[in-house]
Amino acid sequence: MTINNSEDVETDAPALAPVELLVCSTCRMGEVAEPDVPRPGALLHAGLANVDLPDSITVRAVACLSNCSQGCTIAVRSEGRWTYIYGNIDPVTQLETVVEGVTKYASTTDGLVPWRERPEHFRKNCIARIPPIEVMS
Repeated sequence: MTINNSEDVETDAPALAPVELLVCSTCRMGEVAEPDVPRPGALLHAGLANVDLPDSITVRAVACLSNCSQGCTIAVRSEGRWTYIYGNIDPVTQLETVVEGVTKYASTTDGLVPWRERPEHFRKNCIARIPPIEVMS
């Protein structure tokens, strides 16, 4: 008996919702900002503008995420997914970490990347996670 699974396999999986990567561009990492010196948050945002991210991820600068004591901060959010806020990000050395973590997030339907699959920095520097908003009909 031969089983043909080609008719049972759905090749058009539903598209995942777009993801927003919010970067606190005003972050000073607890330091007093000097004139003409880019703030670390602005450096992080500029660095992310020059990396290769999936098309479904949009990077946006925001004025302040109120996490000043925790260094450079990002928030990752999407419709129907958990939102995560991560801090203590080095704007120069951790671009790959951010790309890896956000790309894994974007590949989920609910935003829940298994803990052991998250970049180590994300595991140790999660400031908060916020459940998705449920739309009631």
